[in-house]
Amino acid sequence: MLSRHAHHSLSTRSRIPLALSQRCTVTSLQRPWRRRLSDASRIKRRARTLATAVGDVHLASMLSNHALPSLPSLPSQNPNIVSPFDPFSLVTLPDPSSASPNVGPAFSRANKDGVGGDPTELISVFDACLRVGRLERAMLVLNRVDTIPSFTEEERIVLHNQFLRAAIQKLRTSPNAKQEANSLHQWYEMNIRRSRAQGLPHTPETIACMLKISIVSESGTRLRRLVKRYMGMAPGEAGLQVLYMADILSDSDLATITDICPTYNFESEPQIEDGELEAQVEEANARAQTQEGLAQATPELASTDQRGEGLKTLRQGLAFLRDIQDVDVSALPEADQREIQLQLERDSIGSALSRWRLENQKRQQQGVQTAITGSNSQGLPGHVASWLQATEDKLKEEFKLIVASEQKAKKGKADLERCAYGSLIMQSEPARLAAVTILTVLNASAHIGMDKGTPVSRLFNLIGGAVQEDVFLQSKERRRKEFKKRNLSYNKAKAEGRTEEEIKEEQELAAQSRLIEEPHEAKERLAGRVDQLWSLQTRAKVGSVLLKTLIETAKMKVTKRDPQTGAAAHQYQPAFIHGTEVRRGKNQGVINLNAALVENLKREPMPDFMAKHLPMITPPRPWQSLKEGGFLESKAQLVRFDSGDVEQGLYAKAAVNAGDFKTVFKGLDVLGKTAWRINTKVLNVLVEAWNRGLDIANIPPLNVDTPTPAEPDQVTDPEGYRQWLRVVKRIENERAGKHSERCLMNLQLEVARAFRNQTIYFPHNVDYRGRAYPIPTYLNHMGADHMRGILTFAKGKPLGARGLRWLKIHLANVHGLDKASFNDREAFATENLANIRDSATNPLDGERWWLKAEDPFQCLATCFELKAAYDLEDPTRYVSHMPVQQDGTCNGLQHYAALGGDTWGAKQVNLEPGDKPADVYSAVANLVKEAIVKDVADDNPVAKILDGKITRKVVKQTVMTNVYGVTYSGAKKQVCKQIDALYPNLGPDNGMTNMDLSAYIARKIFAALASMFRGAHDIQYWLGEAGGRVCRALTKTQLDQMAENYNDEPEVVGKGGATIKKAKDPSGKKGIDELTNSFRSTVVWTTPLRMPVVQPYRKPSVREVRTCMQTVAFAVREQTDPVNRRKQLQGFPPNFIHSLDASHMLLSALQCNELGLDFAAVHDSFWTHAADVDAMNGVIREAFIQIHEEDIIGRLAAEFKTRHHGSLYLAHIDPETPVAKKIRALRTRSKLSPKQELLLEHKRNTLKFSGNPWDLEAAKQIVTPASVYEDMAAAEADVSIKEDAAGMHLGAIPDATEEAAQDALLEEDAEDSAADAKAPVKKAAKVTRSAVPVWLPLTVPEVPKKGDFDVRRLRDSKYFFS
Repeated sequence: MLSRHAHHSLSTRSRIPLALSQRCTVTSLQRPWRRRLSDASRIKRRARTLATAVGDVHLASMLSNHALPSLPSLPSQNPNIVSPFDPFSLVTLPDPSSASPNVGPAFSRANKDGVGGDPTELISVFDACLRVGRLERAMLVLNRVDTIPSFTEEERIVLHNQFLRAAIQKLRTSPNAKQEANSLHQWYEMNIRRSRAQGLPHTPETIACMLKISIVSESGTRLRRLVKRYMGMAPGEAGLQVLYMADILSDSDLATITDICPTYNFESEPQIEDGELEAQVEEANARAQTQEGLAQATPELASTDQRGEGLKTLRQGLAFLRDIQDVDVSALPEADQREIQLQLERDSIGSALSRWRLENQKRQQQGVQTAITGSNSQGLPGHVASWLQATEDKLKEEFKLIVASEQKAKKGKADLERCAYGSLIMQSEPARLAAVTILTVLNASAHIGMDKGTPVSRLFNLIGGAVQEDVFLQSKERRRKEFKKRNLSYNKAKAEGRTEEEIKEEQELAAQSRLIEEPHEAKERLAGRVDQLWSLQTRAKVGSVLLKTLIETAKMKVTKRDPQTGAAAHQYQPAFIHGTEVRRGKNQGVINLNAALVENLKREPMPDFMAKHLPMITPPRPWQSLKEGGFLESKAQLVRFDSGDVEQGLYAKAAVNAGDFKTVFKGLDVLGKTAWRINTKVLNVLVEAWNRGLDIANIPPLNVDTPTPAEPDQVTDPEGYRQWLRVVKRIENERAGKHSERCLMNLQLEVARAFRNQTIYFPHNVDYRGRAYPIPTYLNHMGADHMRGILTFAKGKPLGARGLRWLKIHLANVHGLDKASFNDREAFATENLANIRDSATNPLDGERWWLKAEDPFQCLATCFELKAAYDLEDPTRYVSHMPVQQDGTCNGLQHYAALGGDTWGAKQVNLEPGDKPADVYSAVANLVKEAIVKDVADDNPVAKILDGKITRKVVKQTVMTNVYGVTYSGAKKQVCKQIDALYPNLGPDNGMTNMDLSAYIARKIFAALASMFRGAHDIQYWLGEAGGRVCRALTKTQLDQMAENYNDEPEVVGKGGATIKKAKDPSGKKGIDELTNSFRSTVVWTTPLRMPVVQPYRKPSVREVRTCMQTVAFAVREQTDPVNRRKQLQGFPPNFIHSLDASHMLLSALQCNELGLDFAAVHDSFWTHAADVDAMNGVIREAFIQIHEEDIIGRLAAEFKTRHHGSLYLAHIDPETPVAKKIRALRTRSKLSPKQELLLEHKRNTLKFSGNPWDLEAAKQIVTPASVYEDMAAAEADVSIKEDAAGMHLGAIPDATEEAAQDALLEEDAEDSAADAKAPVKKAAKVTRSAVPVWLPLTVPEVPKKGDFDVRRLRDSKYFFS
């Protein structure tokens, strides 16, 4: 009987136990799972690639098929292309133990001295203590380190050496140097030397420190004895390593040592005098200020108080932002440029401090009260200056309380809190902490929206991170020392003349000290821990105390007028208000800006900026690792991911260590080295329009004058009252949005003004999908129309005939004529030359033709360029700086059409050659119109209402976003938005809502897309099916652990005397729930440029941190957290396409760089000089072909097979199918628990694929639901995957049940996912409750057959990108 055999298989360990015998585990299929992260052999391999890898290519031969301008010669092989696909060389991570606790070590308890137990946190605190000279506290941390076994001997001696260094610094200024030196000698004997068995090894640094301590404090005979003793610990030439420690031992120290130990020779060399930098900076600025030809003056923004304190701060060594705005830094020597950029990064906070202090002094001289703040006439600078002083004073008091708390023998909760963060914040000065806090809060509010509340948890995180970064930059500046070159030698002749007693003593000392080489690897590990971000808990603690201090001290004098009498009333109010808001049904702490402060920020620029939010004035540092690249010294992260997403960081680190990010590094370096300038002509127009209060283009109005309708009576007209509330809320949201937009634009314009004479650069990094973004926040080419309009390439190129044509086409594109033929677009520009001249000559007081464009400011910039060209006798000789854009035609659909081989779809997105550009949006609109006409003939009432109402605009957003995963529910809302704008009363006039009409239209759009992109639909379905299996899988490691734990469980005697495991849950309900909560396999794939993509969608664990303001909850996503299956499944297809378009862009950037082209991009919009558009067009076509000539989906399938070999996934099949009925009958007989059934299937699966014929025969004897499924050759649809994937496929239309599930699903916000993790989520009833669950081996679905479209045909498509 099956039941007997099944129980026997599970209980018999001697024959084939679940922890398989040795003969069952020898298999080549398991080889890839043994290859771990940083195996050196993997780094050496070059024959590696990825799921969608592309092969080597000869770029010159590819471009030879095009009628393009002559190109420079290229190398025979393109080094940017990855190697052939090798599924056994994928970047993988060790599967974390399922038994590991889900609470990180950062939250371990502190001891009675307030010292925590997390190793990384300990190192950060220890480093902080040393920097601020708190040696007693540092000693307590060292004692805690000695109790943690994870620290190696090498790491511990490095830490003890650091302590000795700090002690030496204190010893030099101590009045009791001799007494303190004796204490250090005793400390050394007890903590480092101890006994030979227990003591720590010595390094040359250890001995150098002890020599320095002896020389500083001792003299005479005792000094000679100590020097001989310590030098004896490094006998012979090893002593030279000690004497080379120039940052510890001075030349006079060496003279003393060599006099006592004559076996070493030393000759001093003349030292290079310091202090030349200030003179060089002054000279460079004097040179720059005498240069001619700087860009024309740009007017200041209205109501902006530009203070004349720049020269004073410059003389203090500051050259920040406004101090250099009239100096063309690019004209200075390269060394000076680099030094100024370093100064920007190192001391943007210091510059702000100096400027605010000068402002405060000026206010005091004017007799203005600064303890709180003056009147609003002083403006924003006055407010910020007063906040700085008040917050600084408050923090000085906090520093005193920290010292007192640390000295208390018995510490309360508040004392322990201060011990936790005290040493960290005391690394900085109170004034710098105050400045960092003020700037961080204002910048965060500008980014989120001045009128919106900023979550407290976000501010805690940002302030803590900003403080750490500022401390890092300041300490790096202090540590910058030039090591001296020393002329040292070892005198062997004198050494041989020593007595036997001296030699014996030296040998004994050397044996006791266990001298080792400097442990560079240990130093790097410890330095890495110091450089790591502080834990969430630490950032919350630091951020909360600083934010609380700011809230308590920052006040504003607000003037209000009585609405009846008009009398003015003055009141001091908090500038920042701590409150709560209800977000998704939960109270969340937020910080709101005072309404008066918001009004100030609408009219005045930000008082200062953090350096990382600004462009660079030198080319970015090439990327070399996860944190090395971009800014010269400021920290930047290579991959953008939330600090709580641990897994993404691990994968990125592993890929960097394996060398898989080299191509991404190169691509980002190409994007970063593109030089830009501010288009001062467009900037001047923008500033003038701003100052005149013109409501033009995308400039938000100063005041939104939307009238509020009269309030109806709530009792007599409840429905009208509810409608009124909705209208009022919409008006308030509109006003708040316009206020936030104006504040942000004000800030952007001020940054542009500051850099108006500079050559600037935008360092880039990537998100987890590989999409590149500029790191500077406010000014970059990915901004709105006005930001793109004021940016131009720093380097110019003569137009030539082709360039002039492309410049005209570009004008037509930004004006809105981007669907016409190239000839028609060129003709449009030629016909409007008079309008172009008028726009460039008199942009604000002329005809304003440029304002009719879709992108007005970009149109205006092109008008300036064309006018300047036609002002020449030969316009083709004009040197143009204008970036000309080439945009993909719904680029996501282009990738899908290429993947699926859809000929018809390819034609609609311009992969097929054509005389005119195809317009997929118009094509879909036409199909919808045709469907409506048919329904009208069938007397459909909705069709009759919509007949003649469908336009391209109605369908565009839904078509554009459908490829990126928009659901049917979302599509209805998108269409409804357009219907409301075009026909607001269409539905109500016909007895229904506009949403009802939109639902009908959305279905027609989806049907049109499904018919047009059949192959793409199949690809999306395949991606969903494969991703769904991965998200419902248990890995082989998990299964092995379960089997091992199961074998350790006690057995009971069953019927017939058989020993079996007792099922804790015979019904299986709890067992299935327990197992499904163990699903933690996220969808991972590798891009064509070798970058691993890890989807971050997990159900986060929530960690609560108690702070001095409130308890905050942070979402932390560990590898052991269960995946969010629905988000994983729905995010996979669009993220996969994003990873392809990201690879296409970076590959194009690299190849354009080889051809000498300037290149920039906004995802699927590629930019270059007008003269180089033809060359760039050839490159982007070849790069696209190069990617899609490969079997991308086939390689992805191979990657999944490798990554998930040995996994089992939980399928759910229809209970009415024959196979489901047979499985239920099997379970009735076997009576196995869900866990027993799972482990039996794991055993069968392992035997089946072991490669051993005996194991294969044994596997055939085991009957499980999966074997029944296989024997019946079942291919039943997985209803659970179908449910989660409802409406996610291209053109997929959900049925009524699926539609209800979509509407009931609450959308989760990534930023507030911590709140979601605890909030109850309303879900629709699921059909999987009645489905039959069955564990199946994780196989990859059969790859869909590709259509007959040949992607190489796009070489002849003029409008692929246009």
